[in-house]
Amino acid sequence: MVRVIVVDDEELVRSGFRLILQAAGDIEVVATVTGAEAVKEVSLHAPDVVLLDIRMPDVDGLTVLRQLRGLRTPPVVAMLTTFDSDEYIATALRSGAAGFILKDTAPEQLAQLVRTLAAGGVVLSPKVTRTVVDGYLDSGAGSAAAAQVGRLSERERVVLVLIADGLSNTDIAQRIHVSVGTVKDHVSAILTKLQVGSRVQAALVAQRAGLLEGTGP
Repeated sequence: MVRVIVVDDEELVRSGFRLILQAAGDIEVVATVTGAEAVKEVSLHAPDVVLLDIRMPDVDGLTVLRQLRGLRTPPVVAMLTTFDSDEYIATALRSGAAGFILKDTAPEQLAQLVRTLAAGGVVLSPKVTRTVVDGYLDSGAGSAAAAQVGRLSERERVVLVLIADGLSNTDIAQRIHVSVGTVKDHVSAILTKLQVGSRVQAALVAQRAGLLEGTGP
């Protein structure tokens, strides 16, 4: 079972997400809370995934994200937003979010996105605008990381593209016929060479560097 906590200021949104995810069978929503309750409940329940509203009146979602990332064993956190061009998205990615999900995501897709997050995959809404991506990557470490793509080996480039496609370590291992441990070694080397701190940041570098179909300067 994938254990999930939903953090949102609107009770209707929390209830809707609970109903959708619980219906999946392999996902358990262990709590639905407001931003002010988030850190306490995450510490209590130790979920695998937290779905966190990026804008809340009681406490800023980015503040909650930083607090969660500071826990001894931080959960995977994906930001929930109604805005595909939200100016907070770039900051959330730099702060360690594993991606973001638009609140108008089709219900049948939501459970699979949560499974992908729990497996270590990357979740980026297909409605991500080029402005958001460029704004993130053009900020200091982002653009410096994009310049490091040429330092990757051919195998590391293959793994980077698969990371950007949202595959977990297990999926990547099956795709390129190596062990999960070998994939983990490749991922570690990729993050080091690109000078980024997460898979989602590496995925954005891959997009900006033109490693994905239809992307690049």
